[in-house]
Amino acid sequence: MKLKFLTTVLLAGSILIGKSQRIEKVDKPIDLVSTLVGTQSTYFLSTGNTYPAIAMPWGMNFWSPQTGKMGDGWMYMYTAEKIRGFKQTHQPSPWMNDYGQFSIMPMVGVKTFDQDKRASYFSHKAEVAKPHYYSVYLADYDVTTEITPTERAAYFRFTFPKTDEAYVLLDAFDKGSYVEVIPGEQKIIGYTTKNSGGVPDNFKNYFVMTFDAPFANVATFADSVLTDGRYLVKADHVGALVGFKVAKAKGQVLAKVASSFISPMQAELNLKELDGATFDQRVAKGEETWNTELKKIEIEGGSIDDMRIFYSCLYRSLLFPRMFYEIDATGQVVHYSPYNGKVLPGYMFTDTGFWDTFRSLFPFLNLMYPEVSVKMQEGLANAYREGGWLPEWASPGYRSVMVGNNSASVVADAWVKGIRSKDIETLYEALLHGANNAGPLTAVGRAGASYYTTLGYVPYDVDINENAARSLEYAYDDFTIYQLAKSLKKSKADIDLYKKRAFNYQKLFDPATGLMRGKNKDGSFQSPFNPFKWGDAFTEGNSWHYTWSVFQDVEGLAKLMGGHKAMETKLDSVFTLPPIFDDSYYGFPIHEIREMQIADMGQYAHGNQPIQHMIYLYNHVGAPWKAQHWVRETMKRMYTPNPDGYCGDEDNGQTSAWYVFSALGFYPVTPATDEYVLGAPLFKKAVLNLSNGKKVVIQADNNSDANKYVNSLQWNGKAYTKNFVKHSDLIQGATLRFDMQAKPNTSRGTAVGDLPFSLSKDDK
Repeated sequence: MKLKFLTTVLLAGSILIGKSQRIEKVDKPIDLVSTLVGTQSTYFLSTGNTYPAIAMPWGMNFWSPQTGKMGDGWMYMYTAEKIRGFKQTHQPSPWMNDYGQFSIMPMVGVKTFDQDKRASYFSHKAEVAKPHYYSVYLADYDVTTEITPTERAAYFRFTFPKTDEAYVLLDAFDKGSYVEVIPGEQKIIGYTTKNSGGVPDNFKNYFVMTFDAPFANVATFADSVLTDGRYLVKADHVGALVGFKVAKAKGQVLAKVASSFISPMQAELNLKELDGATFDQRVAKGEETWNTELKKIEIEGGSIDDMRIFYSCLYRSLLFPRMFYEIDATGQVVHYSPYNGKVLPGYMFTDTGFWDTFRSLFPFLNLMYPEVSVKMQEGLANAYREGGWLPEWASPGYRSVMVGNNSASVVADAWVKGIRSKDIETLYEALLHGANNAGPLTAVGRAGASYYTTLGYVPYDVDINENAARSLEYAYDDFTIYQLAKSLKKSKADIDLYKKRAFNYQKLFDPATGLMRGKNKDGSFQSPFNPFKWGDAFTEGNSWHYTWSVFQDVEGLAKLMGGHKAMETKLDSVFTLPPIFDDSYYGFPIHEIREMQIADMGQYAHGNQPIQHMIYLYNHVGAPWKAQHWVRETMKRMYTPNPDGYCGDEDNGQTSAWYVFSALGFYPVTPATDEYVLGAPLFKKAVLNLSNGKKVVIQADNNSDANKYVNSLQWNGKAYTKNFVKHSDLIQGATLRFDMQAKPNTSRGTAVGDLPFSLSKDDK
């Protein structure tokens, strides 16, 4: 029986829908999004390491309830019992921590700034967590707090009991802050400087907060001293406490808050984003905005859980990289530069790590949101002009985290997918600069560049950690530069050089083990070699994970392994090997190790990025039915719509975008090419509403949990046997009709002409 979707009934949880029942239509996808997915995480085990971001798509400022202490990267943990405040946050992950942060907390009868004494018990039963609206009941104060955001501002509604002792605290945090209370304007202004790095010396986040009710009393605190009647404080750690008299039970106090990285005046301008709307109207507008973005992909014929996962992942895919620009008094786009501390014209985006997000998040934006991608490309060009390098991890400026030079992929994939940046020549210059030089930080430019450009790899024995991982990623990054150089009709010297360097992966392949292995400066392989050893020559993984990091030339990798059948067997081994590990490089099992170990998928570590594309490589060796099986298994076993819904760090949309792509039935194995590799669509029907007005309709007849194999495929009504589809064809509009069945079709997708792109084949 098909069930007509009733959002209000489902949202209230009044009926239960079985896993086997299918939902015919979704009118309001926002109702299926849970911002709590991934919040049941700890330092030792990640189920997403997310927080419930209350935000607009790519918004400059996010908000989140704060259960952790000031400075704790795990600001919200699902298992926590108390809330300490509601925090403006720019945190991309707990590992990177935060910047531009301050918090707000309502209280009754308790006049304190102490973060432990002010904390209140709460329950998830009295919590509503949506992208555009958050509400929670603070039990110790009989207060309900509601929040709805814009891109740079937020509206608060506090519902108090009848009392003469209602308070709202603004905590500007430590490391240098300033607060001034202006009672005549019912306003608090100030700034916070608390950050975790990546900022110039003059960094400040200027905030302004206004209320709809007069202050009954005012106090401020400075470095643990609370003083009544004092209106201005500047010290290491300051804040303000304003009081209200609430004349009736369920009395409400409304507050508006905004901030700016540019100036106090700009913060006042940003506050105008809330003008002309009541709190409820702002909630409705936020819901409309999110529904507009989420409905760019319409799905039908999935279980309620699958649809909840899909739209929750789609929400996460539309948060980062965040806007780091503002609109000035003349309507112009301007930004505070996290690279040189100046206020300059143009776009800027931040809070993403390309090591994670080059793989599927940026390709997803290039497909579905090209109008946003072109702004992000301008932001990258501005970063290069202002800092001299492209960032590899920005938060908000350069951070020395992870490996690779994957800004090359982000730039090249956008151009290859038709994103026409006006700054492409500047970006090309930036790619060549980054590809041939070590930067001011280890994770900027290429660590070991001098070795790589002469030997073709970064040696194991020259005190550069994770050298094999770096070498493999540099080779892929060189491939993306080659692709861009060809498209831009650059010199033959450039084209030939980067094409040649794209084959450097071959230098690390060890024929004795059939795996990638660190290599010494003299050309000998590092020894002893344990393919299960995490770290050391590799990054947050082992040789079994990084051996597949040859995105650009899977055919060449297969040849090194002894051919298609040998590589197919090697791929099988990833799932059949036990989840053993050597953690001696770290001295303890890092959380990524535990997440692999407990997943019961052998050496397949979907919770981290290096191996996430590996399942799709079966298509390159003529065994696409195995990709179909393992894609479905991964979606079914590694993702849920619950607080423990991920199998590792969500990582700024990357792990979510993997699910979104995979649920649609294709995946960008090799960014900077025109191809997506096919898997197994999850839903009966999906419609991609492209920005150019075209539609891609993906129909999967007979689709079910059991019918996970592709029997046949038609493209616009004609038989289609290939294991890939082209981006350039999709954006013209297309109808893909899959016929699904319970048994593998071992004859489809096996011909040489059906296999996806590989540089070796392109070379021939």
